[in-house]
Amino acid sequence: MPAAKESTPAEYLASLPADRRAVVEAVRKVIRKHLPKGYAESFRWGMLAYEIPLKLHPETYNKQPLMYLALAAQKNNFALYLTNIASDKVLMGKLAAHYKAIGKKLDMGKGCLRFKTLEELPLALVGEMVASTPVERRIALFDEGRKAKK
Repeated sequence: MPAAKESTPAEYLASLPADRRAVVEAVRKVIRKHLPKGYAESFRWGMLAYEIPLKLHPETYNKQPLMYLALAAQKNNFALYLTNIASDKVLMGKLAAHYKAIGKKLDMGKGCLRFKTLEELPLALVGEMVASTPVERRIALFDEGRKAKK
């Protein structure tokens, strides 16, 4: 969608066409309602990002806040990046079951859920996925992953 000349969530939302902004704002509302304490909303990598501020966890591989999830309006779809989903078989199963029930193929990369319309996105399940990982758990998972790679 828009080039990443924006620097805040408000600027990003204002840059979107009205129809795409409505979708992003609806998903954003669910995210913000269910987001555990300690995460902060920002605009990073051309997306709305929800991350752990460096003051809570300064030891990241790229010296940037540790991302938990992100939301973007991309050229041909919308994308919800869920860093916790790949390792959670229960939530993945619920997500797969939802898409099977509505007769659509689950369009997902590793942690990236792509969707074309708000109607195909299970907002209640998105809220559950967002709420499922408190900051402390996200930090522990990140640190465990880094130790495993060494």
